[in-house]
Amino acid sequence: MWYYNGRIINRPESIKANGYVYNQDLFKDENKLAELGIKPYRLVVPDSKYYSQGALNISNVDNEVVGTYSAIGKDVNILKKEMLKTIKNQLSSLLSNTDWYYLRKLRTGTDVPSDIQDYSDALYSEYDTKKAEIDAMSKISQIQEYENRSHTQVRKVQSTNSDGKTIYGPKTESFTTHINMCMHWTAHPDDEVDPAFVSLTAD
Repeated sequence: MWYYNGRIINRPESIKANGYVYNQDLFKDENKLAELGIKPYRLVVPDSKYYSQGALNISNVDNEVVGTYSAIGKDVNILKKEMLKTIKNQLSSLLSNTDWYYLRKLRTGTDVPSDIQDYSDALYSEYDTKKAEIDAMSKISQIQEYENRSHTQVRKVQSTNSDGKTIYGPKTESFTTHINMCMHWTAHPDDEVDPAFVSLTAD
């Protein structure tokens, strides 16, 4: 997009400048655009999950024009209500994978495996922790951070040995990832183990 004479130009078009009509090929010539004062335009909008759009403010920043919508924060209590609903649904979904063991115990008396019991207990504990953390929030910035928490993940580097077999390590690599803590729970004991995984640590 471009900006010229107070107007946002969304796509190349014929345009009159300095008494001359240029066809849309003008927009392929950056030097000519700069000569005519037609600047690149960039639009900045607030994250619609947390903010509503307010007034549009236009400003010149270096060699471009930037349009920025002011951010109007949404109701924190409504956002928290959605988060609480999410973690409740997540807990129910994850526990559904263990229901069979408890139904079997009721019908046959067969004990629930210790790893399944530990997993179930961990889920309930995590739910209580998440609920308390969400209840304590009072600012949109806290909600944003919780739903986009920065973590550093370390993984073994994948390679192929002389036999053509895939191996992992000993070299490792690390990178930053952002995790929604409402969706981040203890892994099921029967989940497949990721051979490249080393660690995941909150920053």
